[in-house]
Amino acid sequence: MNPQHYYTNPAGLPPQTDLLTDRAIVTEAYTVIPRGVLRDIVTSVLPDWTNTRVWVLNRPVAGGATTFAQYLMEVAPGGGSDKPEAQETVEGFVFVVQGELSVTIDGENRALLPGGFAYAPAGVPWQVKNDGGAPAQFHWIRKAYQPLEGYTAKAVFGNEQDLEPAPMPDTDGKWRTTRMLPVDDLAYDMHVNVVTFEPGASIPFAETHVMEHGLYVLEGKAVYRLNGDWVEVQEGDYMSLRAFCPQACYAGGPSNFRYLLYKDVNRQIVL
Repeated sequence: MNPQHYYTNPAGLPPQTDLLTDRAIVTEAYTVIPRGVLRDIVTSVLPDWTNTRVWVLNRPVAGGATTFAQYLMEVAPGGGSDKPEAQETVEGFVFVVQGELSVTIDGENRALLPGGFAYAPAGVPWQVKNDGGAPAQFHWIRKAYQPLEGYTAKAVFGNEQDLEPAPMPDTDGKWRTTRMLPVDDLAYDMHVNVVTFEPGASIPFAETHVMEHGLYVLEGKAVYRLNGDWVEVQEGDYMSLRAFCPQACYAGGPSNFRYLLYKDVNRQIVL
C-alpha cells in the first residue's frame, strides 16, 4: 500500500499584499474554516502542556455543533503533557498527521506516525510526548462520555493505513470508509473515520441526520453541499456540521478526496 498523504498546517502569516477575501463562513447549520485562516495569530496554549500550541477548530456554541471539541495540535520536540485531559468525564481521540507522537494510555505506550491514532477512555490516565526531532501535528477530539450500563470503553491504538476500508454500498469502492473505533460495540459513543472518495465520486443524496460532524480535509478537493449552499473545500479546510445539516459532495480530483470525520453515535436522546 502506498503511504497516504496528510495535509499539515504551515501556519505563519500571509503577506500584507494578500487580499483578505477567503471562504470562511459561519451559519446556523455549519461552519467552514479554510486552511488560509489557520495562522499563528489564532493559536493558543493549553494548561499542563509544554512546547505546544493549538488551533481550536470546534467548541460547543449556541446554534452550532455541541457534542464535541476539536483541536489541531502542534508539539515541538520534547513537548507534550503528563495530564492532557483535565476532565475525568471526557474521552479523547488523537490522529497524527505529521511527525511522531508517543502516546501512553493506562500504562500502555505506542509511537504514532502519520495516520496513527489512539483512543483514551474517559477517566483513564494518559500522556503525550514528542520524542522526535521535528514538530508533530495531530488532531485531538474531545467528547463528554455518556456511560452505558454493562459496557466499558477500552483504549484503542492503530494506524488507518493498516486497516481495510469498507466500500460504501453500490459505489464500486469509489467511496469507502476506514473506521478506527469499533462500530458494533455500544461502549463507544463516538466514531472517528477516514472517508475516501476517488475523483468524480460523490455522496449522491443530501444526508440529513442527527449526528454532528467535525470534518477535516486530509487530501484533495471537493464541492460540498451544506444546507442550501455549495461550498468549495480543499485539503487543510475544516467543517463543523450541526445536527440535521443536509450534506453531500462531489470529489473534484485529480487526487483522492479524503477527510477525518467525527460523529456522535449509539446513545438515546436525552430529554
